[in-house]
This record gives sequence, structure tokens and C-alpha cells, in this order.
Amino acid sequence: MTVALQAIVFDFDGVIADSEPLHLRAFQQALGEEGIELSSADYYSRYLGYDDVGLMQVLAADRGIAMNDRRITALVARKGNRLQEMRRDGHVLFPGAAEFIRSAAAEVPLAIASGALKHEIVEIIGAGGIGELFTAIVAAGDTPQCKPSPAPYLLAFERLRRGTGRDLDPRRCVAIEDSRWGLESAQAAGLRCVGVTHSYSAVELPGAELVVGSLGELTLPALDRLCASEHHA
Repeated sequence: MTVALQAIVFDFDGVIADSEPLHLRAFQQALGEEGIELSSADYYSRYLGYDDVGLMQVLAADRGIAMNDRRITALVARKGNRLQEMRRDGHVLFPGAAEFIRSAAAEVPLAIASGALKHEIVEIIGAGGIGELFTAIVAAGDTPQCKPSPAPYLLAFERLRRGTGRDLDPRRCVAIEDSRWGLESAQAAGLRCVGVTHSYSAVELPGAELVVGSLGELTLPALDRLCASEHHA
């Protein structure tokens, strides 16, 4: 039974779904057809935190590539098709993720704040048997700005408040993230921050008040203690 913890907001790719490598390969294939290279090092150091449109925009700006909205839309669609083809190969939830989410949902309301496309999220959590456990899902395009802006977490928090009818306190709500962009977003929205080392090491997750290797290692008592503590990074 949780006392201090009021709600949990999960990032999706890299926290619930082991899909960052798939996203990278899909980006590489879509961009490669245009003669644009995207290395693994560049993706993880510079671009992972953005949604699909944001990545294309920042990549174009970084490389001095002319990219209008029509070209970006076409590239994003192509990337989505490649990703869909790869996902048909099987289950992409991290081990232990569904079990933790089920145990958490029995205690507190849950939400997702992600830069992934809504239909991708719904499809994967539905296939994993956890689709009905989330009160709110904020996905790509739901806010004018993507992470590291606080907008996705602010919207997820507001939808949780409306969906539960509770006067939630952001300092008693936890965000679970795998990147510094996501942690920056959650921190700016006032949530307590947990880092998962699926994509980056602990030292590369500034702002995380608690760091774990996976959702399977996380416990509700640990999150309850975090929310009960005075420290807010």
C-alpha cells in the first residue's frame, strides 16, 4: 500500500518497450534511401530524445539539409513503415515491464508521456496485455513541443488529474525515463525522476533521484520512499 506515491508516468521507448534499436534501424533505412547517414553514436548522443518530426528537423538543421514539411512528413511515414515491418517479428516489451506495470496499476494511476506515435504505443501495450492499465497516454503530436520541453509531462499530469478526479501533487508523482532529454522534461514539469539504464549509464542520466537497471528491479516501496523524501532534484 503506497502512502506518499500518487501516480507514475512512464516514458515508452527505452523504458517499457525495447524499441530504441528498432527505431534507429528504421531511421537509418528511411534516411539512407535519401543518401543521409545516421550513425548509432550520433543517434544516442544527439537525437534519441526527439520525436520523429523533431529528429528530422534537428538533423536537417545540424547537417544543413534543406527539408520542408512535405519531405519531413514523407520521411517520417517511411520510417514508420520500416518500424512496423520490424515489429512484426515479435514481442518488444522489456522483461519484467508488464509485471511491474500490473503491480503498480493496482496501487496508483498510470500514464505514458512519449514521443512515440500513439498507434504504436497502443498496439504494443495492447499486445502485451497492459493496454487497459493506463489512465492517460500522451504521444507524438499531442503537444506543440516534444521533450526536452516539459509539455508532454505537464499534459500527462493534467490528464491524470482529470482522469482520476484527484488533486495530485507533482512532487508525489514519479516519471520513469531512459534519457537525459526525458529527465529534463519531467524535472521541469515538477515530477520526481527515476532513471532506467537501458539506453544510457547512470552517470548519463542527470536529474534522476533513483537509478535502476530495469522496471523489473523497481519496487513500489522504493518509489513511495522517494516521494516521501524532501529532496527534489
